[in-house]
Amino acid sequence: MPIQINRRPDHDFDEPLGLLSDCHRRIEHFLDTLIAVHARGGAEALSANDRSALEGALQYFKTAAPRHTADEEESLFPRLRESGDPAAVQALDVINGLEHDHDEANTHHEAVDVLVRQWLRADTLTPVESADLGERLSGLRTLYQRHIAVEDRDLFPAAARILSDDQIGQIGREMAARRGVRIRAL
Repeated sequence: MPIQINRRPDHDFDEPLGLLSDCHRRIEHFLDTLIAVHARGGAEALSANDRSALEGALQYFKTAAPRHTADEEESLFPRLRESGDPAAVQALDVINGLEHDHDEANTHHEAVDVLVRQWLRADTLTPVESADLGERLSGLRTLYQRHIAVEDRDLFPAAARILSDDQIGQIGREMAARRGVRIRAL
């Protein structure tokens, strides 16, 4: 099912772990958009639809994706580390790997942003630029497939078992605050 951008997510800030998973669907959608437009070719002039799709994907990865990373690295991961729960202790290596993934994804996204903005300005890419963009997008796809699977399948369900309702509520409030959303006390 295609993502409808103006549609309410399946979860709200009172279900922050579900909201994080919803964000994964948007990451996948916008990455697929970049890959699909690139596959149609960078040597030809961009159609209005492709131009709009590229701009929307860049905007998403520039604004929403960093908030998602902060949600995990500033709200979720520290609480898991501090919980002292044996399952959380076992997950520390996984969490460290996920943080490394975030750094690697940021490096790819910075390069993709430069290349796609160049494409939007010039309306075409050189063969070298197109190949670089393709490699970056492929790297992101591989990284996100693994990363998202670990979080959705293992980490988020473990967090739901380990963290208290109060801790999960705090995560939701922090996520809302990052987006400038006022919510009622959970």
